Amino acid sequence: MGELSTTERDAVDRAGAEPMLAQVQAWAAVNSGSANLPGLEQVANLLGEAFSALPGELRLRNPGAVSAVEPDGRVREVAHGRNLHLTVRPDAPVQLLLTGHMDTVYGADHPFQALRWQDERTLGGPGVADMKGGLAVMLAALKAVEASPLAQRLGYEVLINSDEEVGSPGSAALLAEAARSKRAALTYEPAALPDGTLAGARPGSGNFSFVVTGRSAHAGRNPENGRNAVVAAAALALQIDAARREGLSVNVARVDGGGPNNVVPDGAVLRVNLRPRTQELQAEAQAAIDRAVAEVARAHDVGIHAHGGFGRPPKPLDAAAEQLFALVARAGADLGQPIRWQPSGGVCDGNNIAACGVPVVDTMGVRGGKIHSSEEYLIVDSLPERATLSAVTILRLAEEAA
Repeated sequence: MGELSTTERDAVDRAGAEPMLAQVQAWAAVNSGSANLPGLEQVANLLGEAFSALPGELRLRNPGAVSAVEPDGRVREVAHGRNLHLTVRPDAPVQLLLTGHMDTVYGADHPFQALRWQDERTLGGPGVADMKGGLAVMLAALKAVEASPLAQRLGYEVLINSDEEVGSPGSAALLAEAARSKRAALTYEPAALPDGTLAGARPGSGNFSFVVTGRSAHAGRNPENGRNAVVAAAALALQIDAARREGLSVNVARVDGGGPNNVVPDGAVLRVNLRPRTQELQAEAQAAIDRAVAEVARAHDVGIHAHGGFGRPPKPLDAAAEQLFALVARAGADLGQPIRWQPSGGVCDGNNIAACGVPVVDTMGVRGGKIHSSEEYLIVDSLPERATLSAVTILRLAEEAA
C-alpha cells in the first residue's frame, strides 16, 4: 500500500472483511431478469435487508410509465419492477450518488441459471459480475465508510434500479432526481476489462421503432391502389443507415410486417439503434431521422410514427470527470491497484448521470468478464479489491468538507 491515512487503513480492513462472496451467491441464485417481476421483487427485498445496515431512509420506489411497440405496430404498456432508494444525511456538506441495478439480461426461461465454480477463484453465474458483485462491493464500501470519523461529513443516495439492462426507461426520472446537486457519482458496472480497466467516455444510444402504415390491396388485380408498408420501411432503413459517419453508428436491427404474397402489406415496424459520440452528433442524428421520416412518408404515401428516442445521452470525458477519474486512480495507486481507463462502446446509467452535469465513474464494480453470455464470470479476488478502492475514494471525497 502507498500513502493511506489511519482512517483509510481502518476502512480498507473493514471493507475487505465484509461477506461479499456469500452475498453474491445468495443474490445471483434468484433470477432477476428485467421482465421477471416476482424475481425482481424477491431480489429487491434481499437487497433491502442487506442495505438496511446503513442509516437513512430506505424505500422501494415505483417505476414510471413505459410503453413499447409490438410487432404488429400496437403500442402497449410495459411493467417494470420497483427500485431500491436509500437517502443518508441529505444535509451533509458533501453529497454523492451511488447507483447499481438488480436486473440481469437472463430471463426466468433462460437456460443460464446456476452458479458454477470455474476454478477456485473464478465464479460463473448469471449476474455475478453484472452486477450483483458490484452491489456487494458498494455495500461493503459504504459500511466501512459509516464506521469512519468522516461519515458525518458525507451524505449520499443509493439507487438500485430494476430496468438498467433494458435502458432504464422506468427509472430514468428517479436517476435524474437522485443526481441533482451531487458532487460526484459512482456506478457499479463491472470493469471494462478483466484487468480492472475502467470505462471512460461512452457514446449515447437511441432506440427507435418506426410504425409504418400503408394501404392493402390485391397484389395482382389492383396493386397500384396499395401502399406497401414493407417497401417504405426498407426505404426508411436505407435512408437512416446513410446517416452513419465517424462518431455515429447506425444499426438497422429488425423489420416486422408483411403477409401473404398476394396482398400488398399495409403495416410494418422498423427497429433501429443509433449511437452518437457527442451531443452535436446526437442532434444531427435526430435531424436525419426527422428528415427521413418526412421524405419517405411523402414519397411512399404512407404514415410513419416514430416511437422511442435517445434514452442514453453521450458521455464525453469533461474536466470534472477527468478530475474524478484521477482521484480514483490515486486511490488505486495507494492501494497497489493500477487504475486505467479507456473509451467504451457500451452505455449504462452513467450516461444519464453525466447528462445531469454530475461527474461519474461508472465501472467501480468487480473484475470479471463475458457478461451478457452464458459464460459470465466473477474474479472473486476483485471483491475486496474494488470494495477497498471505493471506500478510499469515498473517504477522500468526504475529506473535501474538512
